[in-house]
Amino acid sequence: MTDAQEAFSLDLSLQVGKYDIQKLLGKGATGTVYLATDTFSGNEVALKTIEPEVFRDPEFGSVYRSQFLNEASLAGKLKHPHIVTILDAMVQEDSGYIAMECVTGGDLSRHVSPETLLPVADAIQIGFKCCGALDYAFREGIVHRDIKPANIMVARGTDVKIADFGAAFLRKSQVVQTAAMGSPYYMSPEQIDGFELTFHSDMYSLGVVLYELLTGQRPFTADSIEGLVKKILQQSPAPPSTLRKGLPQEIDRIVLRAMGKKPEHRYETWTEFALELASAGVLVQSPGSIPDSEKFVALKRVEMLAGLSDAELWELAHAGRWVRVAAKEAIVREDEPGQSFFLLARGNVKVIRQGRLLNLVSENELFGEMAWIRGGETPRHATVESMTELLLAEFEPAALEQMTLGAQLHLTRSLVRNLVERLAMANVRLSK
Repeated sequence: MTDAQEAFSLDLSLQVGKYDIQKLLGKGATGTVYLATDTFSGNEVALKTIEPEVFRDPEFGSVYRSQFLNEASLAGKLKHPHIVTILDAMVQEDSGYIAMECVTGGDLSRHVSPETLLPVADAIQIGFKCCGALDYAFREGIVHRDIKPANIMVARGTDVKIADFGAAFLRKSQVVQTAAMGSPYYMSPEQIDGFELTFHSDMYSLGVVLYELLTGQRPFTADSIEGLVKKILQQSPAPPSTLRKGLPQEIDRIVLRAMGKKPEHRYETWTEFALELASAGVLVQSPGSIPDSEKFVALKRVEMLAGLSDAELWELAHAGRWVRVAAKEAIVREDEPGQSFFLLARGNVKVIRQGRLLNLVSENELFGEMAWIRGGETPRHATVESMTELLLAEFEPAALEQMTLGAQLHLTRSLVRNLVERLAMANVRLSK
């Protein structure tokens, strides 16, 4: 029995470093995860501790230490809304802990049996968000190498966070890597063969996860590791649509391409994979819904927001009130008070004042930002009316104030720059 377990059995409190242990969350082969409170900030964290006997194991101790050091080395480095944040870490000769963001919704392993499958639209959204997270990780020099349902945590709805970077290959690190990492069912052919890994290996693993989320079955199973390896290297999996009634065949093409036997058979980039998933999502979304992938892709296409990071664009996507608007509807009216601004993600609108046409606004442009920059409820200078069907996002000051300060600063700079450019163009037109 460990010190922590003994303390709980005696109903005593326990502190690890600056963290007060609250309760046991889970126990694995090499360590234990507790819900703990940071005594400095008061925030709750998930505290992963390593058992001393694990580091002392004569056969695998060095492997476990390498994994633990890998994950500990990422403290404060990976900042993405779909990656579990590692807040703090401490590693000693025979012990250590890692403090992580606490994600309480469980993991995706609960949704890989035929009885517990998520809606297809939700699985597609999860895949889209994982693409962005793994793209970010690779650009930071990291290949995860152990993507599986149990390592994808559920925050809320389709908002997920990738966890457990212990098996990660750190391309910018001097940490000694071990050869046999990952979980066999999700390992890419090149990982099995011991070749150098790129993001394409994680792409293969994510393809397997999607296959399982969509069908409730793994693409390859066998009675032995040798049989499993042979199938992964040589066989083609059954198309997902043959295993789940109503699954569009277009999804077969996307998932099976991600699971190509060779890296060059898969998508060239994470972005390409993500956009294919977003397009497939349209086939399965409920009428009138606006999936997160559609919001993010819309923001990504706005040139004036190019200075915002993906994490900041996700903040903006969640801050907006997204609606679909029919043609010939007034969005704002002149002289009525307002303080929000709008993103025209799809369609066209016209700007009118006192019955006269002032301007036409096309998709991927913003309007109404003058009211937001001024602050307070100020009268609108013109009426804006839809000319076609629209996808529109409205941003209220109260929602934007919930964003991080960095995101607010970058957004404000972008809006002011856009407004200055419009005024400069207007001056040029007036001077002619």
